[in-house]
Amino acid sequence: MKRLPDSELEVMMAIWSYDEPVTRMEIEEKLNREPKVSATTVLSFLSRLEEKGFVSVKKEGKTNIYCARISKKEYLGEESKSILNRMYGSSLKNFVTAFYDGKQVSKDEIQELQDFLDTFK
Repeated sequence: MKRLPDSELEVMMAIWSYDEPVTRMEIEEKLNREPKVSATTVLSFLSRLEEKGFVSVKKEGKTNIYCARISKKEYLGEESKSILNRMYGSSLKNFVTAFYDGKQVSKDEIQELQDFLDTFK
């Protein structure tokens, strides 16, 4: 699976925020950018996402309807694995240590992490 540039990922996040297929205008409503992204720019992003297999498009009257072909969970899982491999040499310990950065970790945070790890037993 290809890694998406930030601009295309932002469009995918907007699509994923809906539980159903969406229009370009609905996508634009979810984009949190100033200045606003033009309709032609959003259409360019959507076209690229379609070419990459991330979205499908169908025409309903004069309106294009966009549907995610890759789930958010699926994409984030692949992206997380890639970051873990590239940045931390596949080491979960190195990954978690990077977040610690010398700061005090609360008992609640430690328990939350322990509960998560216990799910793998």
